Amino acid sequence: QVQLVESGGGLVQAGGSLRLSCAVSGRTFSNYAMGWFRQSPGKERVFVAAIRWISAMPSYGGFVKGRFTISRDNANNTLYLQMNSLEPQDTAVYYCAAMSTPNTIVTRASAYDSWGQGTQVTVSS
Repeated sequence: QVQLVESGGGLVQAGGSLRLSCAVSGRTFSNYAMGWFRQSPGKERVFVAAIRWISAMPSYGGFVKGRFTISRDNANNTLYLQMNSLEPQDTAVYYCAAMSTPNTIVTRASAYDSWGQGTQVTVSS
């Protein structure tokens, strides 16, 4: 397994932006497809975005609607999520996750092998 540490969360006003980062260590980063999920209190973990190791053709949850961009820097073992036009309903704990099938995109949380501790994103109206 790999170790994942998220950062970049915080409090932002509606319409603002945040960039989340996920530092990956322990194994070869390019051997993993990566994803972002989010979870609000009392709700299930929801797929946000995922990316293959070659960074081509990422996938996004339907609610993203062009506002978020997932990217990865394989040389620096870091995953990113750029979030623009944030809305109050984007408030959640955001988790990065790794899956040891680098050329596959899966939106199901149970398919991912490793998880970070999460970073809180709060969007005020």
